[in-house]
Amino acid sequence: MPNGQAKLAGVMGWPIGHSLSPRLHGYWLDRYGINGAYVPLAVPADAFDGAFRALPLLGFAGVNVTIPYKEAALAAVDDADETARRIGAANTISVLPDGSLYGQNTDAFGFITNLKNGLPDWRPTEGPAVVIGAGGAARAVCVALLDAGVPEIRLANRTVRRADSLARDIGGPFAVTPWSKLAAAMEGACLLVNTTGLGMTGEPPLEVDLRHLAPEAVVTDIVYSPLETPLLAAARARGNRTVDGLGMLLHQGRPGFARWFGVEPDVTPALREFVLAGLAPAGR
Repeated sequence: MPNGQAKLAGVMGWPIGHSLSPRLHGYWLDRYGINGAYVPLAVPADAFDGAFRALPLLGFAGVNVTIPYKEAALAAVDDADETARRIGAANTISVLPDGSLYGQNTDAFGFITNLKNGLPDWRPTEGPAVVIGAGGAARAVCVALLDAGVPEIRLANRTVRRADSLARDIGGPFAVTPWSKLAAAMEGACLLVNTTGLGMTGEPPLEVDLRHLAPEAVVTDIVYSPLETPLLAAARARGNRTVDGLGMLLHQGRPGFARWFGVEPDVTPALREFVLAGLAPAGR
């Protein structure tokens, strides 16, 4: 049990009851025998600024920030890393010794690490990637893919203007693809990524035509409830290799835990099973 000397961290969002981060970080705290606590912080919108600035006064080492505050967190920190600024959002906040707040975005790290660990022989330089969606998660995924060396990102979103905005903000070898031409965009692609919530438990499935996707292409989904989404099931049925989205959640938590508690945590099969057991039947 943590005592009065415990290091303190948490996750801030609204609502927050769905978050698996307390379960994830709690597992690591217990595994490494750390005198610390990681708590959910349900903060309504009109209280975010005050709660965020109060973190140093309350003795927090830092927090994760989730929906809907990642963009607001970046605007509120005293400094941030380059990745957070490129993505336009911060999900990991550290309280520095002088009381200032430092923002990072570890979603890109979580995504690319999950993909590489799931398929160690995957080579990002082999060909284009098709990314579906243009929200905050898509921004993190695109930054991760570009930094890994993907030669082209074919970005498809139902609202083309939003995809154009993402491509313009991040810069690089983007080809914005109208939704009606998504299937054709898969021709010659080596990777297909779904960054939308479609396919999540309780949401409609992502309906895409995979016939133009090469059998050797990799398919991954950031959704992890269910662990095998309809997209992943369809891809696997036709012979494509797939990577589920749970590892992105697990790996994105590692940098923050290391900064706050001083231990670099591992992602293990036992951890995956433990976190999965915390999924509510209704979804994430």
